[in-house]
Amino acid sequence: MKILIVEDDLTSRLLLGATLKKLGHETTLTADGQQAWEAFAREPFPVVLSDWLMPVMDGLALCREIRKRPNAQYTNFILLTSLGGKENYLEAMEAGVDDFITKPYDEDQLGARLAVAARQLGLQNRMRQMEGMLSMCAFCKKIRDAENHWESLEAYIPKHTETQISHGYCPECMKIHFPDM
Repeated sequence: MKILIVEDDLTSRLLLGATLKKLGHETTLTADGQQAWEAFAREPFPVVLSDWLMPVMDGLALCREIRKRPNAQYTNFILLTSLGGKENYLEAMEAGVDDFITKPYDEDQLGARLAVAARQLGLQNRMRQMEGMLSMCAFCKKIRDAENHWESLEAYIPKHTETQISHGYCPECMKIHFPDM
């Protein structure tokens, strides 16, 4: 899994990168939230593992920026921090953090949390695929919507997408219906 690591302490960053590579992950290392945001803007990551307290842009600010993206594929955001306590935990969750690991991290626990992140992302991808599937009548071509109502293809598509419908004739139908043309 591709993971963006955001850690301002060089030694911790390199150690975390080595640990995740050992666990079979592909990593990109950044030193602060701003560098991470720039890397993320170039190529979104399915998982971000970020320190909370950093110069320039902290982990919560980075998480908020990632969550602001409209219609984007979901990113699992794990906050790695020495801060503990209920108030910090709730602040992180309110910012959009998915998981919270206190430093020093345990390698086995980190691996388990990343396995959970992979399962969550897999389920979200399957849901996205299912949401993209349309149920269509084989005879009249009406489409069933989320409320189990059936409507014509011509009515459904403009209502649920930004696509407009135009009509024409395919070559096979032209031969059948307009053989003289």
